[in-house]
Amino acid sequence: MSGSIRLSVEQIIIRRLGPGDIALMRLLNAMFGAAFNEAQAYRDQAPGDNHLRAALAKPHVIALAACESEAVVGGLVAYELNKLEKMSSEIYLYDLAVQAAQRRRGIATRLIAGLSDIARQRGASTIFVQADYGDEAAIALYQKLGAREDVIHFDITTPRRG
Repeated sequence: MSGSIRLSVEQIIIRRLGPGDIALMRLLNAMFGAAFNEAQAYRDQAPGDNHLRAALAKPHVIALAACESEAVVGGLVAYELNKLEKMSSEIYLYDLAVQAAQRRRGIATRLIAGLSDIARQRGASTIFVQADYGDEAAIALYQKLGAREDVIHFDITTPRRG
């Protein structure tokens, strides 16, 4: 499902990125790097065009960009996870950010609404997301849209290929 959804008089367009949207994905990644204060990491570890094209071609990879004119002002990346215990899937909202100067305009809420539409179309039962302690803006947004669950998160490092 590649295309645009017009959202408001503000001319914010939410667009699902596909394999032909490498330049937009690079702008989205640059915006993520700035928003997460990790610009160097996003720059130093930037994937090649073939990797981005292949990832964006996968139906379970969902990248949405909020564009105003030619600028990417927000976006999200999510992944559909097929369940094996029932005929359903869930959507994991992995990254969501809006440029600092563009916040408080409802862009994040609109991005999540776009993701919700995709989830509904794909038959997903829920969208889940993590927030870091101390990120009060994200926590407030997610509490407004869903039910909070407190969990313990672990990162398990995998051996490097070599």
